[in-house]
Amino acid sequence: MKKNIFVLLASLMVLALALTGCGGTDAPAEGEATDKDVIKLGYVQWACANANSHMLEAVLEEKFDVDVELVAMEAGILWSSVATGDIDAMACAWLPGTHKAYAEELMNEVVDLGPMFEGARIGLVVPQYVEIDSIEELNANADKFNGEIVGIDAGAGVVAAANAALTDYNITDMQLLTSSDAAMTASLKTAYEEGEWIVVTGWTPHWMFGAFDLKFLDDPNGNFGGNETINVLTRQGFAEDHPEINAFLDNYSLDTAQYGALISMLEEYDDDAEGAQNWVAENRELVDSWFE
Repeated sequence: MKKNIFVLLASLMVLALALTGCGGTDAPAEGEATDKDVIKLGYVQWACANANSHMLEAVLEEKFDVDVELVAMEAGILWSSVATGDIDAMACAWLPGTHKAYAEELMNEVVDLGPMFEGARIGLVVPQYVEIDSIEELNANADKFNGEIVGIDAGAGVVAAANAALTDYNITDMQLLTSSDAAMTASLKTAYEEGEWIVVTGWTPHWMFGAFDLKFLDDPNGNFGGNETINVLTRQGFAEDHPEINAFLDNYSLDTAQYGALISMLEEYDDDAEGAQNWVAENRELVDSWFE
């Protein structure tokens, strides 16, 4: 009887070793988790940042053996998260003006890889058919705008600049509403289709400038600054941990036409990842040039 028990135990041990792979291949079973590094890429939920970040996700996962985790958050929290190392990188830092407050506080705690886009701009935007051309004319025409400026999220630099402009230009008959990029553009679309007057907090690059005939209101006092750049920031130590990815992030860039096409393509898809992957496939020569 004891001999039979010993034989049974021995057989079970052999079977266990076989099942755990101790005596065979060490290839992972189908569906088993891999050991890929995870790159946490933060972004703000603006059309330009959303499109750029999803495109980076597609390129990084295609060209490098990594998984990308996209994390959407408010701009100030994003800067802080890169500074603390909780987020690896962001490609949506508007400098020198829009994110000035964050840069003054945290630039020494992050790594600035420089611009990936030049010629960005923020301001108050209206349809071309609106018969004013300057922020100075808003107060006198407040009733035509229903006394409202349609903004995006409260933490956005363009909203802070708009609030400052209301004071600087003594605009007392209009209030700034905060919402989101999606809500702002939805309001713009509805008003535009009805030929109604509307003023929104806007910026370029943005798909709305391709979809609608729009103009920035002149800003004589310079509350919204001039042309800006969109920069790539990484956490400290990222270059040492991921030198090849860092070199790519330092090298890639988009011009106005390329960025506009990327943003527009993602607007055509319900799935941002699918839209980004198709843009990468259709712009293979440009993408490959970033690695030369």
